[in-house]
Amino acid sequence: MFLTRERDYAIRVVRALADMKKKPVKSICEQEHVPIDFAYKILKKLEQAKFVSSVRGAQGGYQLAKKPSEINMFEILASVDDNLYINECLKPTALCPNHTEGKRCRVHEELIIIQEGLFETLKSKTFDML
Repeated sequence: MFLTRERDYAIRVVRALADMKKKPVKSICEQEHVPIDFAYKILKKLEQAKFVSSVRGAQGGYQLAKKPSEINMFEILASVDDNLYINECLKPTALCPNHTEGKRCRVHEELIIIQEGLFETLKSKTFDML
């Protein structure tokens, strides 16, 4: 898994909203140095995933739909891009070309350990910590 710009910006957008205040997109972008085009795209995905709610109109903006302590980094990263695997062969549906007779190769076994550690770490980091 690479921390793409979209993933990085998604974390920053949620961090900007972690104070539970409604904010216009421009304010979020200025606070976290996120380009406005990216912000709208990310906010739409976060709203679809029920992490963010929007209020339309002159006094509108975005706010978190959950408490920061109830949202972890893994969830946010997965909501903008669900390919969180460090190697394609780790996806549940993928077949590693180095598997033989139902056995995984040694590299695959080590990558699984790394992948699980990464997932657990991301799940343990909530936005009240950031």
